[in-house]
Amino acid sequence: METNHRYCVIMCGGIGSRFWPYSRTNLPKQFIDFFGTGRSLLQMSYDRILPIVPKENIFIVTNATYAPLVKEQLPEVSDDRILLEPARRNTAPCIAWAAYHIAAIDPEASMIVTPSDHLITRESELEASVLRGFEFVEANEALLTLGITPTRPETGYGYIQIGPEVEADINKVKTFTEKPNLELAKIFLESGEFFWNSGIFLWSVKAIRNALHEYAPEIAATFDEGLEVFGTSEEDEFIRNSFPGCMSISIDFAVMEKAQNVFVETVHFGWSDLGTWSALYDQSPKNRDANVTQNCNVLAYNSTGNIFAVRGEKLVVVDGLKDYIVADSGDVLLVCPKSEEQRIKQMVHDAKLRFDDRFL
Repeated sequence: METNHRYCVIMCGGIGSRFWPYSRTNLPKQFIDFFGTGRSLLQMSYDRILPIVPKENIFIVTNATYAPLVKEQLPEVSDDRILLEPARRNTAPCIAWAAYHIAAIDPEASMIVTPSDHLITRESELEASVLRGFEFVEANEALLTLGITPTRPETGYGYIQIGPEVEADINKVKTFTEKPNLELAKIFLESGEFFWNSGIFLWSVKAIRNALHEYAPEIAATFDEGLEVFGTSEEDEFIRNSFPGCMSISIDFAVMEKAQNVFVETVHFGWSDLGTWSALYDQSPKNRDANVTQNCNVLAYNSTGNIFAVRGEKLVVVDGLKDYIVADSGDVLLVCPKSEEQRIKQMVHDAKLRFDDRFL
């Protein structure tokens, strides 16, 4: 297939609650420059896809609230390539809308769907993997996900168990498992049959729409009602009226765990979803005491293994702190052991219950 039939959808609507309070509702993590490179995670995601997909074929799907941030950070993306969700409904409705929209432009399209907040360190290997993936989904009515070789028994990721190999580095998917406990994650790691689910997908618009009709008929029915308006001036109004009525569900639960034509390409391009403070700690340079400082001023005594993320000119002084997260942003200070970071989402929930949206 010609490369001008290849499209990319960058999903950019999340609020990054596990990075609270650094990631806030008005400035989620995908818009933050975590590494001091001058480029946010969203901008880095856009940059790495440019060698693979024509610039005019890149779409950003985000919540309407973040339209100004997207336009500020990616001024080269035209307004008609930014799809604004009127409500948050997880990844299945997001992907469904993008697939219907692109199909109206190009019925022969194939597409890669990628989150906007991941870190990839070996971009040339990403390019080779994605090109191989495009060739596979253009030759087969297949739903392809990219699987990462696990390096530790991670409990915060989903896992994919591989079945028979169908091509070099591409296998039929046997099972999906969402965020196992530590003992199960250790078994997965030792077996060699399980890979981390990257949340990066490739398929043709025909294949994903067929899958939505079969496994998520309610979502498909919503978009089928507006079939004639996609690609026209009436599409925005249809989405404003219909999209909020979609069920909130991930593409994994809605389609990938049910479909029979799901495959995984095992890849090796230095991936992290940067979903947690510990993931950011692992990917960041450390000083001689194994502490990480995110562009802030720190005096640390007898302290090791910590990550400090403090905005502004404040000086952070600590003594005897080991393996902690210290994150300060505006009106919220978080001090939490890295081992307890999975509780941060609950902390955000509790803050909302007690203080409404004041600190979110």
